[in-house]
Amino acid sequence: MITAIAAVSEDWGIGKNNDLLFNIPEDKKFFRRTTLGHTVIMGRKTLQTMPNGKPLKDRSNIILSRDVNFTCEGADVCRSVEEVLERVKDREKVFVAGGGEIYRDMLPYCDNAVITKVDGNPDADVFFPNLDEDPEWLLMNTSDDHEFEGLTFRYCIYEKK
Repeated sequence: MITAIAAVSEDWGIGKNNDLLFNIPEDKKFFRRTTLGHTVIMGRKTLQTMPNGKPLKDRSNIILSRDVNFTCEGADVCRSVEEVLERVKDREKVFVAGGGEIYRDMLPYCDNAVITKVDGNPDADVFFPNLDEDPEWLLMNTSDDHEFEGLTFRYCIYEKK
């Protein structure tokens, strides 16, 4: 099963200037708990935003990059979506963790999405596809509201029809 996981603003923004829009410790802990021990797929630019630009600990990391010269110690590097799909076909839980282009490329192959929706619309230059407007996706569950430093957010589970 492939799951997209992201934190989005009200207009589905996810980043600006190669950085996340939100720095919410509870959501980072949620991401860690959810993905720990599983496979995480991300792009090269997203990898560069990780601590020290290194793959995530205690997870199998797959980096999707069309840059034929790019290598990454501690991660598998794939050059195409097809190569990623072949690599994960027998894995139980796989999470797509960004960035924007990777989400767009991988979303057709995702079974569900775990979206942290944060109230507000900070200026963004990268967006996640709006699942609320996509007839292929259904909102199945929404958590209670959480709050951090004036930001209200909730966890939403979407499933592909």
